[in-house]
Amino acid sequence: MRSPTPPDEPRFVLAARHMVETGQWLLPHRGSELYAEKPPTFMWIQAGTYKLLGSWNLSFLLPSLLAALLTLWLTWDMARRLWNPRVARYAVLALFVTLQFGLMAKRAQIDMVLVGMTTLALWGLVRHLLLGPSWGALALAAFAAGVGTVTKGVGFLPLLMLVPWVIWRWRHPQAAGPGRSWKWWLLLPAFLAGTAVWLAPLGIALLQNPDPALQSYAKELLFKQTGTRYANAWHHHQPFWYYLQVMFTLWVPGSALFPWLVPAWWRRCRRADPRYLLLLGWALLVLVFFSASPGKREVYILPMLPALAVAAAPLLPGLLRRTGVRWVLMLYALLLSLATLVVGYGAVHGDGWAQRNAVKRAIDPWVLPQVGWWLIGFAVATLLVIAVLRLRRAGLAVVLTTVLLWCMYGLGAMPALDPYSSASRVMDQVRERIGPDAELGMVAWREQNLLQTWPQATDFGFKRPVAGQWEDAARWVAQAPERRWLFVLDKVMSPCADRSQVIDIGSANRNNWQLLPGTALQADCVARTHGVVDDADAALQDDGD
Repeated sequence: MRSPTPPDEPRFVLAARHMVETGQWLLPHRGSELYAEKPPTFMWIQAGTYKLLGSWNLSFLLPSLLAALLTLWLTWDMARRLWNPRVARYAVLALFVTLQFGLMAKRAQIDMVLVGMTTLALWGLVRHLLLGPSWGALALAAFAAGVGTVTKGVGFLPLLMLVPWVIWRWRHPQAAGPGRSWKWWLLLPAFLAGTAVWLAPLGIALLQNPDPALQSYAKELLFKQTGTRYANAWHHHQPFWYYLQVMFTLWVPGSALFPWLVPAWWRRCRRADPRYLLLLGWALLVLVFFSASPGKREVYILPMLPALAVAAAPLLPGLLRRTGVRWVLMLYALLLSLATLVVGYGAVHGDGWAQRNAVKRAIDPWVLPQVGWWLIGFAVATLLVIAVLRLRRAGLAVVLTTVLLWCMYGLGAMPALDPYSSASRVMDQVRERIGPDAELGMVAWREQNLLQTWPQATDFGFKRPVAGQWEDAARWVAQAPERRWLFVLDKVMSPCADRSQVIDIGSANRNNWQLLPGTALQADCVARTHGVVDDADAALQDDGD
């Protein structure tokens, strides 16, 4: 019901589409350039899903959905094995109602698939360390961590659970569980086998092909985008305590119970319950690991959530009998419904926060009431749930509120906003303006714009300096100026363009776009004056998404 939207979804689908169309699956591309910021594993999954379903709008979101369902099942099974089926139900519902989990399950980003991998690794480690020995589960955990590592570089993090386990075993040497055995060496080959899913074909290609572009791609991805990005991040700088803010905002309503959960966890850790020591000790190590890096994004700590849900689940039946806890959960549902009611009312009547943001994003006025009524419908339904269930069943009210929230989000709000967030509306206007026989080139483009062209437009690089893009664009246009057009970010329009023929074609994702007919560009002028637009490169660092 929607297309890929910025910031991450369009670039992954672009790479996956390139794999399907060219048959070249090893090296992902963003347009004409190699995409060296992420390994191709996630894009392989998207491309493989497309080969099965034949529709990008179906296949691009399916990996996240399946990974979320796998994570929910693994969370349930871990809690069932560690405690009982009743606790398992609380664990899976606690994870389901957490705001960030639902949001990432409905986004086509790598992070949800990564969480599926890390949770699978945790499941195997828990089975081996706490319920074992189970050497097969240990090998599966190591393999999943390896695949997670070549999906996104931090997939090895579940193996840190061995640290609190070693400490606990050292202090309780007589406790049941796996002891000394040569089978511990299964960890290394199983982990390497997981990483070999991608590193093996890459290594073979590097040995067989001396192409400098391939060598540069491997160097950037294996070193700059991993170790350098962690130790000396060049963007998303945040203070050390940033993730505490993330937990208290994006992990609601669960984080609202921390005042009750943290003391209870502390008491159980002091009693040396290995279930809590391993789950919470591992989560703390992950938090410290990400907090130590200067570059931070809210999704980085998402792999902690399933472990914390399992650790919280045995305490929830008792906590939900407390009046204070019920009030906190009910207030969460009430505030969420009132906030959406206010925003929805403003959207229907064309004033307030919704109107201001619609103007910024060039959203047509007639769309706002449609979104507004969905918000109002969610708010009314939630208030009805609160009125029927009341304080006594606050936990169930939160679960139903979450169901209503994601139904509203997926069935109403996102499809209505999709033409604007995905840039499909602007690109439809471009197609209508240039006609079916014209050819389109792009300068200073965004991934969503290129993705919405069919057949795919010609690009002149994504990270290249604007001056270089203009030089290539001028040569390309000069070959057939009567039928070739350029789609250009307004900030970088060339001074060699005839301004009287420049067409303001629309806005998308807070960027203004222009169309330039090939006949309106002086190619010889571009060759002389391309340095004039060099200062526009800085503007491209902020992608406006």
